[in-house]
Amino acid sequence: MLRNLYRTTSLAARQSNIHYRTLRLASTGSKGKVLTTDRINPHIRNAEYAVRGALPIRAEALSKELQTNKSLGFDRVVFCNIGNPQQLQQKPITFFRQVASLCDNPELLKAENREDLLKLYPQDAIDRAELLLKHIGSVGAYSHSQGLPHIRENIAKFLERRDGFPANPEHIYLTQGASSGVQNVLQMLTENEKSGIMIPIPQYPLYSATLSLINATPVPYYLKEEQDWGLSVAELKKSVDESRAKGVDVRALAIINPGNPTGQCLTEGNMREIVDFCKAENLVLLADEVYQTNIYKPEQRPFHSFKKVLRSMGEEYNDVELFSFHSTSKGMIGECGRRGGYLECVNIDEGVLQQLYKVASISLCPNVHGQIMTDLMTNPPVEGDASYELYNKEVNGIYESLRRRATKLASCFNGLENVTCNDAEGAMYLFPRVRIPNKAIEAAKEAGVAADAFYALKMLEATGVCVIPGSGFGQEPNTWHFRSTFLPEEHLFDQFCSNIEKFHKEFMNEYRD
Repeated sequence: MLRNLYRTTSLAARQSNIHYRTLRLASTGSKGKVLTTDRINPHIRNAEYAVRGALPIRAEALSKELQTNKSLGFDRVVFCNIGNPQQLQQKPITFFRQVASLCDNPELLKAENREDLLKLYPQDAIDRAELLLKHIGSVGAYSHSQGLPHIRENIAKFLERRDGFPANPEHIYLTQGASSGVQNVLQMLTENEKSGIMIPIPQYPLYSATLSLINATPVPYYLKEEQDWGLSVAELKKSVDESRAKGVDVRALAIINPGNPTGQCLTEGNMREIVDFCKAENLVLLADEVYQTNIYKPEQRPFHSFKKVLRSMGEEYNDVELFSFHSTSKGMIGECGRRGGYLECVNIDEGVLQQLYKVASISLCPNVHGQIMTDLMTNPPVEGDASYELYNKEVNGIYESLRRRATKLASCFNGLENVTCNDAEGAMYLFPRVRIPNKAIEAAKEAGVAADAFYALKMLEATGVCVIPGSGFGQEPNTWHFRSTFLPEEHLFDQFCSNIEKFHKEFMNEYRD
């Protein structure tokens, strides 16, 4: 009887299981997968991020192949696809790493270790680590969701020194690099799919990819290549009017200054025009200023923050809303992997700030190592400190080398047949225009790729240099570009440029019309 009951129950269970699996297979496809690319969030599927896309994936494969195959025609892959200084051997700032290491290993700070510690670390690095740990406790603990109050206070002081206007620590949010701050603000700005955000073309694909993810509408405006990638307010006006006529609720204007990928730096007069435009059109201003210390023509094109320009225009502009972003990943620091940055909110509604805090709280807190690096970026050694001389030497050495490399690479590109390249006024990139022969454009169509992607892939296969095609950033129709960093080690530049020159000559000869 028990055996028959077992058989009956087992049969019912098996039949139920078969029925369940039949339903599951019917709903998920023949392989039985719940999650497939055609069933994921379509906004994720539609997002693209060129600087870590197909070209870098191929570059990684070639780099791996070089370990066993030395006959590729080059002995190393040079990753010029992304502003990642320390990947290309830029040395970390000594003082920053000293303080960070002591925060990670506070046992070294015990009194019984002090004599030995002073043989390895300067006194000001020890003092800074002790001060930070006093406010942090342990780097392994969660911090305040907005970031450590002590560090936000230091950032506010930095902003006051930089701009000459007060900053409120309660309106500063520490972030995972600048990217998470940008993403959170764009998310806050998006009410529905008709919410429009003005972005430059060319642009850094963080913006287009994030807008795809949150299902907002990008509202492009074109930078003027023939005017050193200048920004025309007339172009802004045309863009916003055309989009609003189509029913787009244009809410914000994103400015990258200094520019990425184009390397331009806005004049103060142009920035005032932009603030006026935002006031007249009732737009929130998003100021991506992560390259603010990468300024290579300071006499002609110094950096001005939008906060400084906005505040200098008087109280009648207190209704212009501004979010500005900064990061430890760029400048002379290049601590990309530590993911440090901050977001400052100016003239933002208090209710919105509370919602922004809620969003930050969902992620608990920004990583504490990044917060420490942000504190050091905004509060470095000053004259009279034990570490100042070395700090100043390291920072100036990196800066002057970047200036030389920017000039050398621009000269290289401008020497190529049918290539023109504006000089870098700031940032870490050049964005040369390549007039690709029709024969190569047709070959690219046959291969199913954009002409500049075709060119960039050919360059990678011939030289090991990985750049990103302009189509990944946006560009004027019927023009072709690529973005390259000038971050490879300076002693490699003669060979680096020679390899590009050789490739380009062979490419043009092969595809000449």
